[in-house]
Amino acid sequence: MLPRVMHMTDDERVTNTEVANTELASEQMLDTSAVFIGLVNPKTPVNVGGIMRASGCYGVDGVFYTGRRYELAARSGAAQYHVDTKDAGERIPLTGVTSLLAAIPADTQLICVDLVVGATPLPDFVHPAKAFYVFGPEDGTIGQEIIDKANAVVYVPTVGCMNLAASVNVLLYDRLAKSHREAASLTSSLVTSLSGDALIRQSRDNNNRTRVKVPRAPRKPRHAEASSLKSSSLEPSSSDNAIVITAA
Repeated sequence: MLPRVMHMTDDERVTNTEVANTELASEQMLDTSAVFIGLVNPKTPVNVGGIMRASGCYGVDGVFYTGRRYELAARSGAAQYHVDTKDAGERIPLTGVTSLLAAIPADTQLICVDLVVGATPLPDFVHPAKAFYVFGPEDGTIGQEIIDKANAVVYVPTVGCMNLAASVNVLLYDRLAKSHREAASLTSSLVTSLSGDALIRQSRDNNNRTRVKVPRAPRKPRHAEASSLKSSSLEPSSSDNAIVITAA
């Protein structure tokens, strides 16, 4: 029996090529970039689930947490919603530790993210290639012993404080956006090799097939085109009005 021939559209060919380029680029970048999240005694499974989903969206390598509150709340079924609907927790390790400082991988900078006096506003911050971002709990702050060990302390300039999972999302997006600008001229980078429509197709849900329609220029009605042609044919040309004088 002859093999089945699969026909792809031009968009699908481009998308498949860009996905392959992205996988190759990501392998090449493993040694130069790494992102880890550290959570100080998080309180709710909803926040941890939201952080895991964000970690999947932005390519986090691992999430660490201290304390028992999250574990106890998760066991009691206190979470009202399953936030990590993309099941990023099945691919990204979520590890409970006694000390975040002891969990920091070698050659990785410690970045604390909290409303701490003297911290650097996030828009002005330059992210290191390898970073371990530590966030305080929902109802507290990062301990002074961790702040003192940090390579940098950053805060998100907002009026009031954000939700824990929201803060992680903002931080990771800021890192992605700045990396995109820095690597705009490098076609082999992860961000630039899959972007625009190709990135949207890979990231969206299966039941999402909407697209932005390009508006077309309005066409003239047929009677308007006919009338314009008719009027132009009736108008005398310059040669019809010319007076020719010949010598006798």
